[in-house]
Amino acid sequence: MISYQDALQHVLDQSRSFGSEMVPLTEALNRILAEDVFADRDFPPFNRSTKDGIAIAYEAVENGRLSFEITGTLPAGEPTIPFVETNSCIEIMTGAVVPFETDTIVMYEEVEIKGGIATITKIPRKGQNIHTKGRDQQKGDLVMRKNCFITAAEIGVLATVGKSEVCVQKLPKVAVISTGNELVEVEELPLLHQIRTSNSYSLIGLLQELKIKPLRLHIADDIDLLRQKLAYVIDTMDILILSGGVSKGKFDFLPQVFEELGVESIFHRVAQRPGKPFWFGTEKESSCLIFSFPGNPVSTFFNFHLYFLPWFYRSAGIKNTILLVKLAEADDNFGDLTLFKGVELSSVDGCLWASSVENSGSGDLVYLTSISGFIVLKPRKNPYKKGSLVPFIATKRILGV
Repeated sequence: MISYQDALQHVLDQSRSFGSEMVPLTEALNRILAEDVFADRDFPPFNRSTKDGIAIAYEAVENGRLSFEITGTLPAGEPTIPFVETNSCIEIMTGAVVPFETDTIVMYEEVEIKGGIATITKIPRKGQNIHTKGRDQQKGDLVMRKNCFITAAEIGVLATVGKSEVCVQKLPKVAVISTGNELVEVEELPLLHQIRTSNSYSLIGLLQELKIKPLRLHIADDIDLLRQKLAYVIDTMDILILSGGVSKGKFDFLPQVFEELGVESIFHRVAQRPGKPFWFGTEKESSCLIFSFPGNPVSTFFNFHLYFLPWFYRSAGIKNTILLVKLAEADDNFGDLTLFKGVELSSVDGCLWASSVENSGSGDLVYLTSISGFIVLKPRKNPYKKGSLVPFIATKRILGV
């Protein structure tokens, strides 16, 4: 049995790239950018009005003029129009190209208009309300670095620079496999000795958040059937994520089957709670990686966040930052296992505080819906005091803190 830290390092050491592909911009959300992106023109590409109002040459104000003849109107999306004299002005709308001879925009709220004459009611500042050409970015500037998640903000930038197709990292081919004779499908009515399968659906949901569309399989506790089906998916998939079949029970056949199929065991069993009987290995010929988690729902859920997500981020070249939070109550971990505890977060005076959420064991699925994530408590001789800083791993978006 190895430590959590060693197990995580072994997993990260197996990170790998799956290449890149082009996808339409409309399908790029939540994918990982595989290229640096540069500005194809200045941002903004012209001096742009940021207000509805009038465009003037500030020189006239310096010479004491506050009233101007309106000689035209300039909406957004139209070429600029000539500006005749400093004693005149042009009505201009937000987003329009500022006429070349003008250098100041006075918004309507600070202007009175009568009989085609605009009179300024508040002395303006030279250059106000103009977003100057190239102020944000200049042509050729790096605007997005590769190996970042493409969120809605990145989608807007990609559209601005004309990326109708985007180069993104290819996603691994993943199979999610549940084992166990006690499991039946969601639509079935379980008998007294059966339960509906849930781990595979949780894992599929987690993978879909990464835009991975996995293959789902269920294999009964039959060693010949396991050997046959696993041999096929190992040859055709990049990643297998299994739940169940790796503990010490008489029907936990997976370690034996993996060995018979030539899969190298990197480790089996980690000094942690929950999720101790975690098996991790690789089949070198196919380069298939195998994450074989315990069958208990909490163990599977936690181990996905503890191992698969960091592996995915490392493979994608994304830095996985661990958040530190303060303990809302004293705690301890006197044993030899790294302890992971589900918590709720609250924000007090700018600090994040973690309050433990009780559960009835590693099979308590409803418990997972009530936590913000979990804290990591390393084994230590002295108790953790209230206010101690500990690592926090989020399992859902943190709202309202």
